[in-house]
Amino acid sequence: MSRVAGVAMGALSLVGCYTLQPSRGVTPQVGEKVAFDVNDNGRAALGGSMGPEIGQIEGRLLQKDTAQFLVAVSAVRMIRGGEQTWSGEPVRIKSEYVTTSYTRHFSRGRTIALSALGVGAVAFIVTRSILGSGDSEPKVPTDTASTRISPWQPVPGTAP
Repeated sequence: MSRVAGVAMGALSLVGCYTLQPSRGVTPQVGEKVAFDVNDNGRAALGGSMGPEIGQIEGRLLQKDTAQFLVAVSAVRMIRGGEQTWSGEPVRIKSEYVTTSYTRHFSRGRTIALSALGVGAVAFIVTRSILGSGDSEPKVPTDTASTRISPWQPVPGTAP
C-alpha cells in the first residue's frame, strides 16, 4: 500500500497547471503553445474551413512570419460558448485576423493548489485502507443461540 501511495505522490508532483496569458506585444516563438483571438474578418475568412463562430484558436505554433502564423490546432472556442477539440491539423492564420495572442505560462499557484488537493486525497485513501472501517466491536449475527428455542426448554404457551 505504501508503494502505491509513493507512486501517487510522485505523479502528483509532476503535474503542472498552465494558463494562457496575453503576449503583450511579444511575438510567440515557434514550438510554443499559443492561442489567438480571431476578429470578424478572420471569422469570415476562416469560417469555411473552421466554422463561422470562431472566437479563439489554440494550438502549437509551427511557423511564423510577419504576415501569418501556421498553427497545429488543438482546440477552437466559439464566440457564444462551446469548444471543438482538434488533433493538430495545421491551419494558416493571417496576422490581420488576430486581435490578441496568448502564450502558455506555468501557473505556480494553481499547481500548488492542485498538488495539495491530490496529496490530501491520497492521504485520505491510504488512512482509510490502513485503519479499515473504524469499528472495533465484532458484529454478532441477529440469529444467535440465545434467540433459538432450546430442546430442553418448554415452548411458550404449551404445558411442560
